Amino acid sequence: MTDATFTAQRATGFQGHLDAALQTLRLRYESYKSYRETVRELSALSGRELADLGILPSDIRRLARESAARR
Repeated sequence: MTDATFTAQRATGFQGHLDAALQTLRLRYESYKSYRETVRELSALSGRELADLGILPSDIRRLARESAARR
């Protein structure tokens, strides 16, 4: 009886770790999608439009990382 209980607890623990790992992957993928969308949108702007926003072209990736981290 003790062995059966121990095995069931291990399976639950493993499932919990698996669920947590999958959730982490989902969150990272969503963050990556947000990053790519921000880079795509800012890269589509002209130099003049970026300047009007106070953004240098070299800042696009950094701003996209910061934006994705906040979501």
